[in-house]
Amino acid sequence: MQEKYPKYPYFGVKETCEEQLISFPPQEQDIHPGIEGPMEPKPIIENPYYKGSKKLKDKVAIITGGDSGIGAAVAIAFAKEGANVVIPYFKKYETEDAFRTKKRVEELGQHCLLYIADLKEPTHCEYIVNETVKQFGTIDILVNNHAVQYVQESLLDISIEQWEETFKTNIHSFFYMTKFALPYLKEGDSIINTTSVVPYEGHETLIDYTSSKGAVVAFTRSLSQNLAEQKIRVNAVAPGPIWTPLIPSSFSAEEVKTFGTDVPLKRPGQPFELAPSYVYLASDDSKYVTGQVLHVNGGTMVSS
Repeated sequence: MQEKYPKYPYFGVKETCEEQLISFPPQEQDIHPGIEGPMEPKPIIENPYYKGSKKLKDKVAIITGGDSGIGAAVAIAFAKEGANVVIPYFKKYETEDAFRTKKRVEELGQHCLLYIADLKEPTHCEYIVNETVKQFGTIDILVNNHAVQYVQESLLDISIEQWEETFKTNIHSFFYMTKFALPYLKEGDSIINTTSVVPYEGHETLIDYTSSKGAVVAFTRSLSQNLAEQKIRVNAVAPGPIWTPLIPSSFSAEEVKTFGTDVPLKRPGQPFELAPSYVYLASDDSKYVTGQVLHVNGGTMVSS
């Protein structure tokens, strides 16, 4: 008999939880960083029980990689809190996910702008920032969230091209987005970077990804000190195993079957379960919090 997730009220969009297998069906995607369409089951990007309280009323947030997964969940939660969002996403094949997220944000009464951009390119980052200011007149929140990861069994299997691609995507682009957004940020504004549990644990087959995410932690801590006098807060969220398109586009079908079952809570997380952490860090609830990393990882003990 196959094990099933315990029932809990937030699993899915129905009032009562559907039974979900603890082991995902074997699956892979040949595009990276992946899309939600072929995934089984689909990632859950919205908690229908989450009711906003206008914590981000009239704020403007750029959320990179907000088309799917964690970024989409953050965009929807921000919209419930009254924010307008700008979502840069990477490829045309991600457009279906992006328009799904845009549609939901607009159903919640907020504006959502979509842009296809390669954030490895500084000019693209500058364009996203300039368009945001042109359309909304301000930037209040920057969420650097997008990433790639490539599994390799040995350091010798990591090509120079892959190493550079990983760092350009996962940390260089965070620098570019922040550099161009910073002149528009004001006292009380917030920068939130998505890192990962892996810099704290290590990961034997994700050496370049782990290294780049460690750089995100260092970038967050250093920048928070640099901007403290301006009262611009800089924090990060470190997800554990979260069911997003990055997973079936990175790991083998056999690895996907048991993804996330080795944490103390014995299951992978869903994107919506991270969204409140980003709301907290974006809002005045965290006015006395900067340079910190919030760990949302299913119970993995880390030293921060």
